[in-house]
Amino acid sequence: MIEKHIVLEDVDPVVFYGVNNTNIQMIKALYPKLRIVARGNIIKVMGDEEEMCAFEENIMAIEQHCVKYNSLKEEDILAIIKGKKTPKESAEGVIVYSVNGKPITARSENQQKLVKAYENNDMIFAIGPAGSGKTYTSIALAVRALKNKEIRKIILSRPAVEAGEKLGFLPGDMKDKIDPYLQPLYDALQDMIPTMKLQEMMEQNVIQIAPLAFMRGRTLNDAVVILDEAQNTTTAQIKMFLTRMGMNTKMIVTGDMTQIDLPSSQRSGLVEATSILKGVEGIAFIEMNKKDIVRHKLVTRIVEAYEKHDKKAAAARKRNTAKPVSEESFVITDLTSLGDN
Repeated sequence: MIEKHIVLEDVDPVVFYGVNNTNIQMIKALYPKLRIVARGNIIKVMGDEEEMCAFEENIMAIEQHCVKYNSLKEEDILAIIKGKKTPKESAEGVIVYSVNGKPITARSENQQKLVKAYENNDMIFAIGPAGSGKTYTSIALAVRALKNKEIRKIILSRPAVEAGEKLGFLPGDMKDKIDPYLQPLYDALQDMIPTMKLQEMMEQNVIQIAPLAFMRGRTLNDAVVILDEAQNTTTAQIKMFLTRMGMNTKMIVTGDMTQIDLPSSQRSGLVEATSILKGVEGIAFIEMNKKDIVRHKLVTRIVEAYEKHDKKAAAARKRNTAKPVSEESFVITDLTSLGDN
């Protein structure tokens, strides 16, 4: 009889063991010849060496299933031990699974184009209105790459620009000050990675979230790097960001041209980049529209209403500019006659 310790390194033990330890109890029942004791992320096994080898191989497969799909059911355990595909492995078109085990897929035609562009290009610009899924889909692609060990880290960034209001002094350390700007990125990550695992990854810098200003001077290798809200970058900032790209790295730049919060005197770096980089090999541009919006149906209606308003305003400005100036608009005064009086 031999004894072995198996460490669950990548998986959330709560998901692995199941509610009220139902999963580990089932695994114990399937291996009656082994004595199995589970504590935290360590499983201690005692018994026959041959039986233990088969057990260890299956436990590793079950662990990887948990990491990939964020869920584990009794039918999954049985399928893995029997050497069959689990129901989730047979599913197609899934980018990654949420913390609740729900599939995250491309939900519109342009989101599917973004997924395909990611596979065929190292740099992608995803531009579209609020709610079109450009940031969420991008983060899902990054999480999938990390889980598949295609990369070693995810780096998420945003320019720290206030959206039309002055927040004033923000208390706390540097993290406390920048977190409000980066909260949407945390929200997406929390949907896809269990809380404890996400915290661990952030502490180990496997997942890094930082304002754009912190990118200067870095070379980003073996990573998926996402720049969100890129419409609020200046020309110098976006050029600096794009030139951080290192080996085995993919970059995704997302933005909404209709929500630029820069001062009117500054031109959006995203606007210039889309013009300058069009046609460069290895860079893809995905333009999303109101048909891609996957939020509440009112969001689509709001976007449509603003589009109509903007078109009317543009037409009015065009009419005013084209209107000829009549001769009656000018009054010519004879300064000589004024002087005589």
